[in-house]
Amino acid sequence: MLKTLHTDKAPAAVGPYSQAIEVEGLIFTSGQIPLVPETGELVSESIEKATERSLENVKAILENAGSSLEKVIKVNIFLDDMNDFGKVNEIYGKYFDSHKPARSCVEVAKLPKDALIEIEAIAVK
Repeated sequence: MLKTLHTDKAPAAVGPYSQAIEVEGLIFTSGQIPLVPETGELVSESIEKATERSLENVKAILENAGSSLEKVIKVNIFLDDMNDFGKVNEIYGKYFDSHKPARSCVEVAKLPKDALIEIEAIAVK
């Protein structure tokens, strides 16, 4: 059975989709751009701050679902500039220190709201 997930501790969806879906013990988050949940403000002053905000949004969704970053099995990262790869890795490594899920990272032409980064994750409950 599918369960739609929502928390006010992460930004509301900016389109016709859910923050996350749970099915058979797996949590699939939608991509999280660096929006501040309380204000809807886009964090764009640096890739480091944008990465941190996107990861905090993913973390909030997972924790609301009864999961955590330690239970993530796959992460997809979308960057508007692959030259930011090293800076993203530095922040990402603070969130995924000893636990290192599978991951993809790609450069894309454009992200919603002209965000610098978007991050999505799959985790077990």
